Amino acid sequence: MNSKILEWSGVTTAIIYSLLVSFNIGVEFYAFCLLLISAILIAAWAHKGSHKGIFFLQIFYATAAIIGMIRWF
Repeated sequence: MNSKILEWSGVTTAIIYSLLVSFNIGVEFYAFCLLLISAILIAAWAHKGSHKGIFFLQIFYATAAIIGMIRWF
């Protein structure tokens, strides 16, 4: 997949995740799903570009997303 698509798809899903959580409208589970998708996309982008710090950060975000989904389910 194109690096720009991975990067900007990840950024877009992260922004939507943040808005859904901050609106506090009861869709937190779906917001955490978006966070997981975002983390996977940005991790793929980081891996392709050898951005090791960003890759490591996305592993943390993916873990936080999974914990959030389990707690809200």
